[in-house]
Amino acid sequence: MQSAAPDSLSVAPMMGCTDRHCRYLLRLISPNALLYSEMVTTGALLHGRADHFLRHHQDEPCVLQLGGSDPLELSECAGLAESAGYQEVNLNVGCPSDRVQQGGIGACLMATPETVANCVTAMAKKVSIPVSVKCRIGIDHEPTYAQFRDFIQRVYDGGCRSFSIHARIAILSGLSPKQNREIPPLHYDFVYRIKDDFPDARFTLNGGLKTHDDALAEWHRVGAVMIGRAAYNNPFLLAELDATLFGSKPADRHQVWLAYRDHIASELAAGENLKHSARHLLSLFTGLSGARAFRRGVSAQMYDDEADLDVIDEALEASGVLIALQSRPWTDSTDFSRSETARA
Repeated sequence: MQSAAPDSLSVAPMMGCTDRHCRYLLRLISPNALLYSEMVTTGALLHGRADHFLRHHQDEPCVLQLGGSDPLELSECAGLAESAGYQEVNLNVGCPSDRVQQGGIGACLMATPETVANCVTAMAKKVSIPVSVKCRIGIDHEPTYAQFRDFIQRVYDGGCRSFSIHARIAILSGLSPKQNREIPPLHYDFVYRIKDDFPDARFTLNGGLKTHDDALAEWHRVGAVMIGRAAYNNPFLLAELDATLFGSKPADRHQVWLAYRDHIASELAAGENLKHSARHLLSLFTGLSGARAFRRGVSAQMYDDEADLDVIDEALEASGVLIALQSRPWTDSTDFSRSETARA
């Protein structure tokens, strides 16, 4: 198999999921995947606690995703991202939530490609790191390739050379964000065609990739894939993909847990509540005996302000996951197929 490019595997930005704790955990599992932050709005950075939203450590390579529509504000925030040590800055043109739409950002920007182009141009002038766009293939109506290509052309003319494409339309009224990830049909062929039409740009395919084989098949066709909820719900899917694409040694689950336990302990010592870091553990042991009991045990107690590491240690012991973890430290594809069947 041909050698994978450094940016050919990425984990999608997911609100409520890919915070700095999640990214720390995913980096332990996958040495090579490009990780994305949750979307951070320009207002949160410029008028809120920028240090809180920009904080990250040991998760590189990492992309900060921004939500906004004002070129000047986005350029200022891009500068903050570069100063904070992010390797790339990305503009969200795909989120369909009502709250995001009310701010005139996200997927609704696909209706105004010139605005997106102007934003990209302003951001690129401000920073030396890459500026990318994550978008859908259209909004509200059955897409045509010509309309999608026109959007990409205009943003490309604005200077963008890196696009992550969720290969569905976004329906801006009548569907929830979750439904928008599942109901509109996938059009992978749009991504195949756009890649051929703009050979000097990077296109990453996103949407509907749930297994190792799904992702690998599309990687062979497009050269870059982005995994979303499947990676969050079963993080060791990343371990198998990382090993396949980059030849890395598969992550040892027990060692990952011990390293993340140290991270949790450090965060607790700094005054962070357990819930912020512990919630990302709920799917870490997917495929192991006792995983469901472990999730129940941790979920029942982690929101207590006084909760500490004993909550997790006791749940591991009581559920039997600790024994399974020590006896089956290596990930394998059986875990993934089992988890997909269980979640279907």
